[in-house]
Amino acid sequence: MKTITVTPEEMNRRTVRFKNLESYQVQQERASGIPRPVLERIAAHRVYPIMVPRTYVGRGGFAPLRGEPGLYVAIAECPPGDGPGLHAHETTTENFMCLSGRFKISWGDQGEDSLVLEPLDFCSVPPGVSRSFQNIANETARLLVMIQIPTEEQADRVAYAPQVGEQIEREFGKQTVEALNAIGFKFDAGRETA
Repeated sequence: MKTITVTPEEMNRRTVRFKNLESYQVQQERASGIPRPVLERIAAHRVYPIMVPRTYVGRGGFAPLRGEPGLYVAIAECPPGDGPGLHAHETTTENFMCLSGRFKISWGDQGEDSLVLEPLDFCSVPPGVSRSFQNIANETARLLVMIQIPTEEQADRVAYAPQVGEQIEREFGKQTVEALNAIGFKFDAGRETA
């Protein structure tokens, strides 16, 4: 194999510094008008997109690095007790690596099964499985989230229970639910769809 030369400038364009990251809660509030408290309610307190596929469409679409098809990388940052509610990724595999703290990973339609990830432990949840994660440490913790996207469409649709969408609509209006739908959040988990 003949290697190639990469300039320092090119490597700098391919480097993401955590201190410069902006959470998708902030990005989506600015771009779509979705209030931060809505995304904090259905996702981790802060989700920092790092890299998404070049053609990715969805909540992490403002990631600073565009990569090859098939991989979305983010860091979820959660204060004690925080994490998203039960949800299912329709076609993607969600992988977790505990960077700091401890996370309880729950799965099943009622979250009836669970395990705990300690620092540097890794867990992979297949598509269609209802899951959640929660920081069970006494300090803010971080979880590396890697989503594998096997479909031609480079998107990650996430489904929550209908009552979550109904509550958001009551508190924030129908336009907020529509904006969430536009970035890949659905509120039909557990319902048969046509």
